Amino acid sequence: MLAGASDVSTHVGRSFPGFRERLRDATATAHRDLDAQLTSFDLAALSGYRRFLQASAGALLPLEAALVDAGVARMFPDWPVRSRSAAITADLGRLGSAAQSMVRVQPLTRSGVLGTMYVLEGSRLGAKFLLKTVADAADPRIGEATTYLAHGAGQWLWQSFLTKLEAEQACDEDEAIESASAAFAAFEQAADRA
Repeated sequence: MLAGASDVSTHVGRSFPGFRERLRDATATAHRDLDAQLTSFDLAALSGYRRFLQASAGALLPLEAALVDAGVARMFPDWPVRSRSAAITADLGRLGSAAQSMVRVQPLTRSGVLGTMYVLEGSRLGAKFLLKTVADAADPRIGEATTYLAHGAGQWLWQSFLTKLEAEQACDEDEAIESASAAFAAFEQAADRA
């Protein structure tokens, strides 16, 4: 899900200085720890890929529900395009499994929405790398369940998120960092339970 995304800091040769770097730096250890944990899933094997999707859904579903409850669509009118709960639920269904929430998520503030979105939108960058691994899997059922990993491909979701993040004037950076850290922790907990 997130592997490879921690090294991506520029887009078209342009860096995005400011709060984004502080957020990245404050969550770097949690990001690395989660990436290391997720490498234990063998994505080329059906059982490993299914467990990866179950773990991802275990955190994604409650995080997206918390975002909806906090009014994410007011901040991101394109939320229906960004949400991946339906995609991961469909992929798990194709693999004969169900998506289930595995963690509890605290209610989010406006700043917490930005911190949580930082983790979820950033995970798309890592998903591109994971999709390559999954594409090489011998079991064709794996290749038929990639809606989640391919979600948002070709769209400018990460870049438009960064624009919003840097333009947000009323953001409590500490709250956003705390929520981003909590989102990484949610994925770690779900991976432990999958």
